[in-house]
Amino acid sequence: MSNPAADLTEDGFLGGQLRLRQPRRGHRAGHDAILLAAATPARPGDRVVDLGSGIGAAGLAVARRVNGIDLALVEIDPALAELARNNAGANAIMADVVVLDVEAEASAFAAAGLGPDSADVVLMNPPFNDPARHRASPDRVRERAHVATAATLESWVHVARRILKSNGRLAVIWRADGIAEVLAALGRGFGSVEILPVHADAASPAIRILVRAIKGGRAPTRLHAALLLNDQSGVPNKWVQDILTGKEALPMARP
Repeated sequence: MSNPAADLTEDGFLGGQLRLRQPRRGHRAGHDAILLAAATPARPGDRVVDLGSGIGAAGLAVARRVNGIDLALVEIDPALAELARNNAGANAIMADVVVLDVEAEASAFAAAGLGPDSADVVLMNPPFNDPARHRASPDRVRERAHVATAATLESWVHVARRILKSNGRLAVIWRADGIAEVLAALGRGFGSVEILPVHADAASPAIRILVRAIKGGRAPTRLHAALLLNDQSGVPNKWVQDILTGKEALPMARP
């Protein structure tokens, strides 16, 4: 008989400010979640919704940085949602955990308290691997967490647009070679787009983009200076380490 606790690890995030339990195998939270949190523009009192939250890493990291947010974690997998609920409690963070498919009907969101124009901030780390270039996993949960369909990004942005208030803020992390997909998905209803490319080092192409947009925003698109995870000698960038340990946030996180 398997021991469920043995299938989990407990990991420190934000330099130990967050202790999160997560599955030993399958989709695991890491740098992407913390970078997304560090790019999320939230302020005390905001209703903040983390779509596809998994174990809650990104949303809980935002809550640890910004006191007094009203946090909702939306996750399709009941086991991950239960871990998110337990992680919130273990870290003394108040959060509503909603078991719901991000691509569910608007009525399902409304029934869960996430009706139209109800959120100040949405953050999301959608499945973004291209199925044509990604080896399928036998683990269905891991596969769904990692691999995008042609409609994934557009569907998730549509949900964000629906639940955000006017001038509400959206934060997204996506693969860098999908920047055209991101801009196309944001073309309806969003503006004031800011993009920050993330590179492993100065000699390598960007591997991720962090994107901030505003519902109804009208400011021109802004491209930030690249974030380099490592310096020329391969040593981790000190500023990035400060971000990952919760000492700093990204410029895009300003409300």
